[in-house]
Amino acid sequence: MTTTRGRIDKRQAILEGAFTVFAREGYAQACVQKIAQEAGVAKPTVYNHMTDKATLFRHAMEAAARTVLDERIAALEPLADPGADLRATLEEVAHALLRLHTDGRSCALRRLLFSEITHFPDLLEIVQDSGPDRLRQALADRLARLALTGRLRTTDPDLTAEQFLALLLGPLEARTRLGTRTLPDPELRTMAGDTVESFLRAWGAA
Repeated sequence: MTTTRGRIDKRQAILEGAFTVFAREGYAQACVQKIAQEAGVAKPTVYNHMTDKATLFRHAMEAAARTVLDERIAALEPLADPGADLRATLEEVAHALLRLHTDGRSCALRRLLFSEITHFPDLLEIVQDSGPDRLRQALADRLARLALTGRLRTTDPDLTAEQFLALLLGPLEARTRLGTRTLPDPELRTMAGDTVESFLRAWGAA
């Protein structure tokens, strides 16, 4: 059990170290020796877990996307019991999603995806399966429950979730200048409020 646990911990350290180095230096400039140093393991240990640099890159991107997804799904939790003030709860969730979408890991993930997609055409599917598609599905599930209790008026929760995320995240690339500009928290809160206002006008119960 100890040996298995140690191997899992080393693999996790390698994936986190690899993502840090890839995010900092880009795929082409990153080397396995630097990744090993970042992870605190020997270079041969990296190869024992991953056969080559390209495989390591794919697995590091998938792991980062899953971490981002777990954080965002956790941010949806208030919708399970939104209380009397649905607008306030939606704004809380929207603000949390915006903060997560603009944090360092999320921005680095998108930059690496955009820069390497031509060299790794399967990368989009890897990241989508562990990220945006799953988030939309999780949000649709929560919105469907709100519709069943009469708090939203929608017969298509998937479309409703898609439009909520589009309203919320659509302007971010321009506002953050492709992730190179940090948005102050008051601006994020204003964006969250504007999103919820438009969303409730379209889907809120009368």
